[in-house]
Amino acid sequence: MIDTIRLTCAQALVRYLAALRAHNTVENQAYPLFGGVFAIFGHGNVAGLGEALYAVRDVLPTYRAHNEQAMAHTAIAYAKAHMRRKMMAVTTSIGPGATNLVTAAALAHINRLPVLLLPGDVFMSHAPDPVLQQLEDFADGTVSVNDCFRPVSRYFDRITRPEQLLTALPRAIRVLTDPALCGPVTLALPQDVQAEAWDFPKSFFQPRDIVFRKPQPSDEELLNAVSAIKTAKRPVIISGGGVLYAKATPNLIAFINKHGVPVCETQAGKGAVPWNHPLQLGPAGVTGSTAANLLLAEADLILAIGTRLQDFTTGSNSLYPHVPILSINVNGFDALKGRGLEVVGDAACVLDELSLSLGDWAAPTAWTTRALQLADGWRDVVTRITSQRSIPEGRLPYDGEVIGAVQRSSAQSAMNDIVVCAAGTLPAELEKLWRTETPGGYHVEYGYSCMGYEIAGGLGAKLAHPDRDVIVMVGDGSYLMMNSEIATSVMLDAKLIIVLLDNRGYGCINRLQQATGGAPFNNMLADCLHGRHGMPAIDFAAHARALGALAEHVDDIAGLEDALVRARQADRTYLICIDTDANRITEEGGTWWEVAVPEISTRQAVRDARVGYEAALMGRRARMTPA
Repeated sequence: MIDTIRLTCAQALVRYLAALRAHNTVENQAYPLFGGVFAIFGHGNVAGLGEALYAVRDVLPTYRAHNEQAMAHTAIAYAKAHMRRKMMAVTTSIGPGATNLVTAAALAHINRLPVLLLPGDVFMSHAPDPVLQQLEDFADGTVSVNDCFRPVSRYFDRITRPEQLLTALPRAIRVLTDPALCGPVTLALPQDVQAEAWDFPKSFFQPRDIVFRKPQPSDEELLNAVSAIKTAKRPVIISGGGVLYAKATPNLIAFINKHGVPVCETQAGKGAVPWNHPLQLGPAGVTGSTAANLLLAEADLILAIGTRLQDFTTGSNSLYPHVPILSINVNGFDALKGRGLEVVGDAACVLDELSLSLGDWAAPTAWTTRALQLADGWRDVVTRITSQRSIPEGRLPYDGEVIGAVQRSSAQSAMNDIVVCAAGTLPAELEKLWRTETPGGYHVEYGYSCMGYEIAGGLGAKLAHPDRDVIVMVGDGSYLMMNSEIATSVMLDAKLIIVLLDNRGYGCINRLQQATGGAPFNNMLADCLHGRHGMPAIDFAAHARALGALAEHVDDIAGLEDALVRARQADRTYLICIDTDANRITEEGGTWWEVAVPEISTRQAVRDARVGYEAALMGRRARMTPA
């Protein structure tokens, strides 16, 4: 006889989540897999899930947010800050609450980050159809707005009966915790099914430990990889986010030290190797360092470790299309990229196996020496840019000089700081200029380049690491898109330091617009269609104070440095706003990025840009042709 307990579908779901444990191998302790549930209640989830969450609030805390997309960003950032070893769930009502999650689901999907999405859904009985907020498809009665989640979820299910949880939940957790499958999971929850009861086996809710798998490479793949490395004369490593998620930093550094192979990094992989490691070349690609891009172009083998080789990393496949790629990745889909050799496996395991098999092999001394010199040269460039304090009169500081001030704000705590950013020019400048020695100290979302992630993501990082200062760097455009979680951070006593760079518009896209021949149009506030009151004068500090934060506007770099001292000493979220130059960027480093230019235009500037675009395409084709 099976021992059962009668629970509603919603009660069973939250009990199951609350019982899940993961294991900390360093401290040899188990911890809850789910750090909590973010919820904005509505008629699609308040009665079912709301009541169920109330009953377990002491073991599975519920957090209230102010925007559904933002709270999902917070949950995603929380998982990223925990290197995917801990996560959160998010629940919304049906209708706009649910669809507000779609952007965040896409972000998590692209970045391979776990989040459990629990949107409410319409009645399965269809008895009261159409209910408030219900979409009606004239040709398909089974469709709801939650079907939007199908292409942006790694696993999707609609729970039509309570007992369906017996299969749906284990599958969902497998996807959320599997290194290759990892991404967003959506379980759509019709509101009548949430409230239905069923006799669940008690064993289903017994505490259970989650095992984070470390896929092992095949012997044949390892042999091929060892052979390719031993014949290489100019190897370069690209370190991606998979290195961090595999916690393979010690393994990668040991490999570099033993074999003398220089390393560069992606946005997601930044911080896996400290900025001051002698063979650390800096970032690769479009927003890359001069050192990294020079050696990538000269390489005869690229070891791409834990990276999905996004266009910013490859220079739109123009930087090194002629170079063989040895791709090490837990995901076979990503390992295929570059049309080179594949090694499918955990980064730490593969690096150890390769190093053992390589024995005393090392990259040629001349190559390593050149890498050491270029890496030193790039660090000198970064020092020069970020040390700039005095700005000529009549000129505003630019992002690089602001970054330098933030980095200087505390030499000791900066080692423990987490910097958070997302879209626009700031991620490009941070990738080049920010210095971190700590894995996870650099938290930038650039897979989806999602404006609005910054403050919500900072909150997630702070909830994951409450003992560390979290510095959110955000532009005025992103701030205006999504700032409501400042109030949440104050409510939760999760202090953020927000540095807002105000260039009075979408400066990044304005520069891109002009670089492709376009006229300044609809990006900067001054270049937009105006009504009779003209361009708005926005007091960001006053706005942040209205949300409960402390805030001030500063006039220059010296004022910013003083304000950062006050911000670090403050007892709550603190915003500092500084006006910045909308046109200046760091000129050093970088490479071509493909943005299609119109083939036909009445404007000469566009026609000239098209000529340059076609020349770049021809150059890429030439580099892809074997010599």
